[in-house]
Amino acid sequence: MAAVASSLFSSLLQSQARSIRLLHVCRTLAAVDKGSLAKLRKKTGFSMLNCKKALEMHENDLAKAESWLQAEAQAQGWAKATKLAGRTTAQGLIGIHIEDNVGAMVEINCETDFVARNEKFKALVSQVAKECASGATPLLEHGLKKEMMSQEQMKDIPTSEGKKLGDLVALAIGSVGENMSLARGTRLVGGPGVQLIGYSHPSTLDDDMLVGKFGAILALRSSGELTEAARQLCVHIVGMNPKEVGKLSDPKAPNADDETLLVHQEFLSDPSKTVSEVIQEEHLEIVDFVRFQCGELNKAEE
Repeated sequence: MAAVASSLFSSLLQSQARSIRLLHVCRTLAAVDKGSLAKLRKKTGFSMLNCKKALEMHENDLAKAESWLQAEAQAQGWAKATKLAGRTTAQGLIGIHIEDNVGAMVEINCETDFVARNEKFKALVSQVAKECASGATPLLEHGLKKEMMSQEQMKDIPTSEGKKLGDLVALAIGSVGENMSLARGTRLVGGPGVQLIGYSHPSTLDDDMLVGKFGAILALRSSGELTEAARQLCVHIVGMNPKEVGKLSDPKAPNADDETLLVHQEFLSDPSKTVSEVIQEEHLEIVDFVRFQCGELNKAEE
């Protein structure tokens, strides 16, 4: 009888302990503010369960909960990035951002065209281009400063959020589950009198998010505001793939279809004129240009 009584007493204690733990959990869950939960989920895009867990841990402090979620996602993203690092990234997009006399163009690769067409991937490419442009230092003297950035240099560029570009890509890898890579980037800073214009193909309706499979940034001088002719010159560079600007005194290619100097090429929008004739009519001076084609680095290595 004593043994039975002891067993019943032990079971009663265990039951009470479970009830206390359950009550504690219920109280904790009930303490999560629904408004804060909705705001956190909308802002971060993380699951309801993860947002609830973050708010529980940090007593409804939105800032701390968001920081914890980002840190967890980043850690998982880097783990996923390490695991997927060997996968080929043959697809991707070119992104361009120009603000005043500073421009940046980047290439980010991914595994499939399905991801390359995803709006989140496009937003990532656009954000990386903006972060690259924001890190430029003003050029006080006349001329143009052009900086080419390798994959490793791109990873270490700091962002406005206090992270690095490598961290942003790792977060995206963790979210999408597909390997991605910062292939390359370039940054152009124009001095006084130098204006920049960009174009991506296929063209986008949103001028604040220039992304496509091809891209070009053109630096030029003009006596006034840039006209449609300047944009068409950028389109020409994407379509005709000149190797350098060239000078009027440089010899022309025997066959016009083989011409690689920009000034001697037939203007894409009006083949009856050469590029040099167009810039003379429009009172433009081409300083330099950069053209990217998505995946061309991979092809060069083959």
